[in-house]
Order: sequence, then structure tokens, then C-alpha cells
Amino acid sequence: MKAIGYIQPLPINNSDALINIDLPQPKAAGHDLLVKVNAIAVNPVDYKIRQNVRPSVGEYKVLGWDAVGEVVATGEAVSHFKPGDKVFYAGDLNRQGSNAEYQLVDERIVGHKPKSLSDSEAAALPLTAITAWELLFERLAIKQLSPTHVQPTNDILLIVGAAGGVGSILVQLASKLTGSTVIATASRESSATWVKKLGADYVVDHSKPLKAQINALNIGQVTHVASLTHTDSYLDDYAELLAPAGKIALIDDPETLDIAKLKPKSISLHWEFMFTRSMFAAADISEQHHILNNIADLVDQGHVQTTVGKNLGLINAENLRVAHQELESTKSIGKIVLEGF
Repeated sequence: MKAIGYIQPLPINNSDALINIDLPQPKAAGHDLLVKVNAIAVNPVDYKIRQNVRPSVGEYKVLGWDAVGEVVATGEAVSHFKPGDKVFYAGDLNRQGSNAEYQLVDERIVGHKPKSLSDSEAAALPLTAITAWELLFERLAIKQLSPTHVQPTNDILLIVGAAGGVGSILVQLASKLTGSTVIATASRESSATWVKKLGADYVVDHSKPLKAQINALNIGQVTHVASLTHTDSYLDDYAELLAPAGKIALIDDPETLDIAKLKPKSISLHWEFMFTRSMFAAADISEQHHILNNIADLVDQGHVQTTVGKNLGLINAENLRVAHQELESTKSIGKIVLEGF
């Protein structure tokens, strides 16, 4: 089968950073689905692993943790799916990724693809949707409401880095499924327009001091922070802005954090990593199957839209190198997708 991989970490401007390869087609067993991959999305985790993880000697590393495809075979323990089903999922860091024509994936972290979206539109959603859902409802513990019965609450949610992949779905979930007032940050006009379209109540510029901008809104103290980028740079702002007993959830990888400054207000800090359940075979691993099915329903009911920012065409090494370059620039809006081999 066709695949794209690498044998050593290299800068993305090196033509060998990602190369076209041929690999044996895998076989399904146990809880695994064998999926014929139709479309993928690219995430920061792809380039972070490419930069830092060296494959075993003589092996290729295949990246990719967002996919849409068709089930072509199932393991003997599979109960949620059958051949012919269209599915979407984010996969497992412990296994080969979706930058290949066929992929094995545990059915317990797979959902039925939204019927109303194309394959590439649906591919933009799994990793970021699971991350945003877990961050909002499990880490920050904001109350989930029905999209048809949302009543305003006293929660004020600040989303820092709201125009990126996770932020683009988090803004939607927060505005459609909670009573929170949503403050999104964006530093460019195009980013601000994007997050307003997705449902943000207010937009502030994270390249300028946050406290003065948020105080000027005159809406009360922030109760929850979703810190999606540069958490170490904003921690002092969070400590000042948050109400007593406020909560911070982060997804980035700061080298150090001085969390002692959160103690006076009893502010709690939560890390969100959507691969935790699959990496450690958590007892509730099937929760991600349910989250993806919930997302698909919300999409098909018109409450949530795809977060595609750009479609780069066919799934091959050349186009994936372009995708990695754009993500490494940290200036991309929404999700980058590719479709077909």
C-alpha cells in the first residue's frame, strides 16, 4: 500500500523529511478495524513527532492522527462497526498513523462519519473535537447543555489561541453547548473574523496585554481559561484575570510553569491530552467513540461546522511537507486537510 513516512528526524525543507513509500497492508484482529483512508488532516502533533522521534532501525515512521475512511475488515471482537461503514477518528500515538492507504484503528476510539460532510470536511474534526470536548466538559467541568436549551450562566470562558484547530471547534462547542460567555483571542483581522463567525461573544488581541482589554469589556471576572498556546507567557495574566477558584486547562508543552502563583486564588490547573485514553488503554477508552458520535450528530443537526482552513490536495509526501511547513509557521487558520492517493 502507498504511505508517507520518514526514517530520521529532518527539517521540513529537506526533501527526505517525508517520503513516499510502500508498506504491506495490515490485517485486522481483536477490536481493530481495517480502514481504507480517504482523507486526512494534519496537526501540530505530526510535526512535533517528526522533529523529535526517531523510528526503530530499518523501519519507517508513518504519521497522521486524523482520518476519514471506509471500514473494509474487522477483528473478531468488533461490535460497533461493519465493512462498508464510513468512519472518522484520531487514532493512537502508539501505532502507525493515517498517512497511508490502509490503517488499523481500535473501534473504541472511532465514530461514524457525519453524513452531511464530505470526507475532507469530516477529516478536520476528530483530534481537535475530542480535545475540545474533553477540555471543556471533563477538565474545566463546564456544564453541558442541550443546543436547543442553552441558558446564560455566570461562566466566562477565555480561549487563548482560538483561531487554531482546537480553538476553532472549542469556540463552537462552548457557544452551542454551554451558557458561557466566550472571549476568544486572535491577533490578526482574519483570525478575529474567523472566531466571531464560529460564535465568540468577544475577541481580544493576545499580542497586547490581556487584562486591560478584558477589563474594558466590563462583563465580570473570567472563571475558566482554555490555554491553547504559549501558556508560560500568559500564566501571570491568568492568575490576575481569574476569579477565585477559577480553572485553567492547557494543551501545549511549556518547559516550566510556576504554578505557585495560582495558590492565593485556589486556581486549579488541568492538562488535556486526547491520546491519554488510547495510550494507556484507559477503562473508559470507549468514551471517545461516544464523543465522536456526539460530534457527528451535532454536525448533522447544523450546530457545529467543519473547521477546514485549507485543502492541499492529494495525500503525498510533497503536499504533506507543505502542510507541516504551514503548521510550523503557527500562522495557519483552521485545519489543513488532504484527500485521496
